[in-house]
Amino acid sequence: MRSYPYEYRVSLGPPITPAVKYLIIANAVAFLMQLLTANQMLVIFGLTPALVAQQFFLWQLASYLFLHGGLMHIVFNMFGLWMFGSELERIWGSAFFLRYYFITGIGAGLLSVAVHPTSVQVTIGASGAIYGVLLAYGMMFPNRMLLLYFIVPIKAKYFVIGLGLLTFVSALQAPGSPTAHLAHLGGMLFGVAYLKGWISPSFLGRHYQRWRIRRLRRKFQVYEQRRKRDDYTVH
Repeated sequence: MRSYPYEYRVSLGPPITPAVKYLIIANAVAFLMQLLTANQMLVIFGLTPALVAQQFFLWQLASYLFLHGGLMHIVFNMFGLWMFGSELERIWGSAFFLRYYFITGIGAGLLSVAVHPTSVQVTIGASGAIYGVLLAYGMMFPNRMLLLYFIVPIKAKYFVIGLGLLTFVSALQAPGSPTAHLAHLGGMLFGVAYLKGWISPSFLGRHYQRWRIRRLRRKFQVYEQRRKRDDYTVH
């Protein structure tokens, strides 16, 4: 019998994938710029619902994802992106993963604006997109065991469900909290909607075309009523 040497390999997490790597680099660069400018970037690039709703600062719906409130804030977000996002990117591919990441992040911002359109409180952080990533991970690997606080084993599906419930309760109890619970919840909601195909490009395109048809039909009806009224007046 031939014997083969065993190969031991120790890994603290999954190998980092391209899109995840560039997202982490972009977040790190933005955080460094925050420090160099004494957080003056937050006025323009942080998500302020009143500015988005009233003055159409629409870029804030994406730019706020790259800003963070402190070192631990960005460290935990990037840790979650690396641990859970890398595996999703390997399965989905970089293009789909990036599309999902920004849809959940922007969707989280939209929910914050929709609920508090006059708020001047600034929301920052990639947490909405990270919660979307966690949601997708729980749906893709529901029975995979995770270590909560690196100690307590828990299945991914139960971890995601508990996280969602905790975020929902927190949003109800403290809607004005700086931890932006609504953004977290929005990331998960838009994640479910996108993975189920409810907000896919084709789905949105069909509804947009139906809306245009209904709008044109109403305009035509108004035009016909006016024409008939003018004809009646002339006669």
